[in-house]
Amino acid sequence: CQPVPKPESRVEVCDLNPCPPRWKVTPAGPCSSSCGLGLAVQLVTCVQILHGQEVLQEEHLCPVAEKPLTSVPCVIRTCSYEWSFSEWSECSTSCGNGIQTRQDFCLSSLTHKPVNPLFCRRFPKAIVVRGCSAGPCPEQEGTLSPGAELQPVTPATHLATAAATTEHRHKDLDVPLSAGPREQTKPGGGEEITAKRSFLCVCGNLFLNATGIINMTGVESRDCTVAIGRPLREEISVTILESSLNCTAGEVLLFSGRMMWRTGCRKLPLSLINSRTNTLIVKQRVVLPGNGVILQYNSRTATKKYYQDCDQQLFGPQGEILSPVQLPEERQEVVCRTFITVAPRQRISIRALNTDLGPEGNQTHFNYILVRDVSSMKTVVFRGKQQFLWQSTGSQAEIEFHE
Repeated sequence: CQPVPKPESRVEVCDLNPCPPRWKVTPAGPCSSSCGLGLAVQLVTCVQILHGQEVLQEEHLCPVAEKPLTSVPCVIRTCSYEWSFSEWSECSTSCGNGIQTRQDFCLSSLTHKPVNPLFCRRFPKAIVVRGCSAGPCPEQEGTLSPGAELQPVTPATHLATAAATTEHRHKDLDVPLSAGPREQTKPGGGEEITAKRSFLCVCGNLFLNATGIINMTGVESRDCTVAIGRPLREEISVTILESSLNCTAGEVLLFSGRMMWRTGCRKLPLSLINSRTNTLIVKQRVVLPGNGVILQYNSRTATKKYYQDCDQQLFGPQGEILSPVQLPEERQEVVCRTFITVAPRQRISIRALNTDLGPEGNQTHFNYILVRDVSSMKTVVFRGKQQFLWQSTGSQAEIEFHE
């Protein structure tokens, strides 16, 4: 081309549509355990490239179903210690319901001898107390003493019975049992008594209806917390009908959910809050007696899918959790979760009756159960053939079944 005049080089600016927001994962931090299975925390943020620069965006702009885990399993080396247990004792009663106990001790896997329990302090420990039944007492045959239903012979039997008696009330919630507030009336002026009791006892309740009004004015406690729950496919919207909060005195209203957190005091009347998921917790802090807010909530089909098809939601005061069964050829990339929400005045206990996640070798260390305390955001991992008892610090918990 030498004989031909060479044109001048030009650079033209092009303006393509910006790339959609995406998840960004930073390298995982150190393993939480010096041996055995632990967790490494990685920072997950929502970013978008704008004008050649990476800009941090709100998390709801990124696809929720594709969000990477913030905690990933890690194994540094095989542990040399583990918990071991004695045989269960005999039932504490000769008839009726009682308890059985057993002793725990820390065992060295090298010498197979007990060592100082401090060596096992990092490992989850199985239960050392369980219920038992020695059969009906002669004077109790044919009758049921008050409170006996709280001490079942076998959890499975009790849960099936309880579910059969109450599941027709909350079939639309995908759970057989509900912890929603129930008020009883008495003959003669019962309606007035019920209204007064409902007015004073609104705090600490879980509301499971599709719509309702919650009056949080004039409550006796300084902090009043209520929770609203619906099936996984729905989301909740709340309208503030009235507010007498004294903002200058520090009175405030807090809303929290799995994907949102919001506080407010000024300009609350007629403002609208959306939960983005199927659960919402409302906490009111008042200083002056008589102040408070009146809320109206409604539920509707969620505009975006924020859950996996294998996820489950439980609201009841008791229930059974079964991990999803997947055949090897049906292995999925998604993590199946179970969300548990109870009344704010209650706490959650999870007891593993039977677990079999395969041998505890390195080849199966990705098979585990992850339990998260939503209030403290602390996570515990269980693996192998452990039986365990886990207790929450708040009224919400999440369980993930991995692999």
